[in-house]
Amino acid sequence: MSLRVLYLGGTGTISAACVRESAALDQTVTVLNRGRTSVRPPPEGVEALRADLDDTATLRQVLDGRRFDVVADFCSFTTERLARNVGLLRGRVGQYVFISSASAYAKPVPSLPITESTPLRNPYWQYSRDKIACERYLTDAFRDDGFPMTIVRPSHTYDEVFVPVTGGRAVIERLRAGRPVIVPGDGTSLWTLTHASDFAFCFARLLGRSQAIGEAYHITGDEVLPWNAVYAELARAAGVAEPNLVHVASQTIARFIPDLSGTLLGDKAHSAVFDNAKVRALATGFAQRVPFARGAEAIVAYGDAHPELPVDHGLDAAFDGLAAWAGRDA
Repeated sequence: MSLRVLYLGGTGTISAACVRESAALDQTVTVLNRGRTSVRPPPEGVEALRADLDDTATLRQVLDGRRFDVVADFCSFTTERLARNVGLLRGRVGQYVFISSASAYAKPVPSLPITESTPLRNPYWQYSRDKIACERYLTDAFRDDGFPMTIVRPSHTYDEVFVPVTGGRAVIERLRAGRPVIVPGDGTSLWTLTHASDFAFCFARLLGRSQAIGEAYHITGDEVLPWNAVYAELARAAGVAEPNLVHVASQTIARFIPDLSGTLLGDKAHSAVFDNAKVRALATGFAQRVPFARGAEAIVAYGDAHPELPVDHGLDAAFDGLAAWAGRDA
């Protein structure tokens, strides 16, 4: 019998790729979301349930009488929502897969490579602390009464729609115009970018596996690049031979643009290299299929084909101010 999988979400960078991979594996896939127009629609044959995840009454009604072998929760960011979801699905799910974040690992990183036993602690980013709290909630639920949870920690996963650098799609425009592009730090710290399809290959093969119950896994690709190389690949894909890169300390960027403080000081300012042996013991046969050179080409091609994509002009202007402060023409 086909594995019955419910995705809470299903249209985001990561979840949409996982839905496609589950469907390709002939899992019986249902997505539950608000049903708004998405640039990542599910494939044919995927059942769609409609509810606002903040509307508990409607959510309870939509889920009434349904059982699933797996629920993949991409939409819980606080223990309040997670506890609500667990309460609605307890006794009706064989495996509850919670999407946490690799940013939950201790910052500064105590040693590399990062493994699943690396401590969880992030004093810089509330998002990460909330994910850690969710993990603790599920760990307690598993230890206290056997709730069948699995925790998965993605690390900076992207696709052709999502540009995985600070500034997003505005960075492509800045590169092509010869305008200064702000690079956090000195650009030499090591980083792991994972294409959503590579993440999905491993993720879909964790579903329905009894060995994964009560366990935590991170899922990343193999390729490790310094940030300078990440920006250089985007520049190459955009047809820019000599990008105008301006290096600014992450702490300085956070002072100029406080909204970036968490994601920089709590994540990207620290080298991140991962040991994926644990997940690959179950997701056998994985080999990274999309190096960032190819991923960057897809990002630029998608942007060129969709000029209507939004650009954060406020952040773009803030980068001009940073570049001027650093003594480079904006």
